[in-house]
Amino acid sequence: MPVFQYVARDTQGKIINGTTQAANQSAVVKFLRDQGLIPTTIQLGGAAAKGAYGRGKGGAPKLEDAVIISRQFATMIRAGLPLIEVLDILAEQAEKASMQKIMREIEKDVESGASFTEAIQKHPKLFDNFFLSMVRAGEASGMLDSILDQVATYLEKVIAIRRKVKSATMYPLTVSIVAAVITTFLLVKVVPIFQEIFSDLGSNLPVPTQVTIFLSKILQEHLLKLIIAIAIIIAAARQWSKTKGGRYKLDYLKLHIPVFGPIFSKVAIAKFTRTLGTLIKAGVNILYALEITAKTAGNSVIEEAVMKTRTSIQSGESITRPLVDAGCFPPMVTRMIDVGERTGMLESMLSKIADFYEDQVNTAVSGLTSMIEPLLIVFLGLVVGFIVISMFMPMFKMVEVLMK
Repeated sequence: MPVFQYVARDTQGKIINGTTQAANQSAVVKFLRDQGLIPTTIQLGGAAAKGAYGRGKGGAPKLEDAVIISRQFATMIRAGLPLIEVLDILAEQAEKASMQKIMREIEKDVESGASFTEAIQKHPKLFDNFFLSMVRAGEASGMLDSILDQVATYLEKVIAIRRKVKSATMYPLTVSIVAAVITTFLLVKVVPIFQEIFSDLGSNLPVPTQVTIFLSKILQEHLLKLIIAIAIIIAAARQWSKTKGGRYKLDYLKLHIPVFGPIFSKVAIAKFTRTLGTLIKAGVNILYALEITAKTAGNSVIEEAVMKTRTSIQSGESITRPLVDAGCFPPMVTRMIDVGERTGMLESMLSKIADFYEDQVNTAVSGLTSMIEPLLIVFLGLVVGFIVISMFMPMFKMVEVLMK
């Protein structure tokens, strides 16, 4: 049986070092807890193992980690495992050191008498308001396993949409950057070589060649200034986007920009309906559900519309009118929500709307990718082709002169 070295703390906070024989690390943890000790480090054969604050992979917690926790937590709770044991298992098998630390801290808080909701509330970077509200509803109803399954399903759909949108925007951005780098290289390094050759011709150069040489001179003389100017503009734009007014205008632009605007709009609607529907299904109060949906919308235009809806409901009005007045929700969405509200099937309608728009996002992204790819290739070919042809046009003229 292997020997483990451990460092633990007692209830007074005193550090205790020792060794013990155990079948595995979990047995060591159980042994220490039976002694009223809190493990901090467990080592096997002098090598660090994954203890309460184990040394796993680096990196901050991500949304994918919340999905794994939700799904595994629901499975183990449904299997009848005690909450403390579930938290211990999740901490032990966590790959990231940051996740191990979070799960151990949650476990410690729960052992101290805090509810699961109160324990995870201390870690807002991993568990947002949506997650907290769902867990609170699950604990209150005694259906924590089912609620966490719903959370995992919701987060998986959110991640899928994010990946789709990222793939739609990253490809054209990457090709555009590559085109800019290639063009700059040609103008700064290649064109000057041809310029020296052309300076001996003593005749007027073709217009395309003159344009290319003019652009080459500008880049050679002001490239550093242009880079600094672009960096300043980007930094200023980022700061502006963090202000309330700047964020609202940027989010409004996202929803109305050509080509990409319809995709961002569909994503926002899908997330709004999916979040609100999931919260209502979990039994969260409609006013609180709308507040959470607004905060997690990811778009200030949608957030403002949802908060107006919340105010409308508080005043005794319907949920639909503010959404119609916002102008960012299609008639189909508002009418289905209106029907769901009047028939008492709001959660079902919201789920159907979310499914529809998630499919729309998938279709739009696929179509956009297939359309943009050849356009970008043609654009890159035209830019590079123009530079190459403009450089060879004087050479054709030289050949004509020599042939005479």
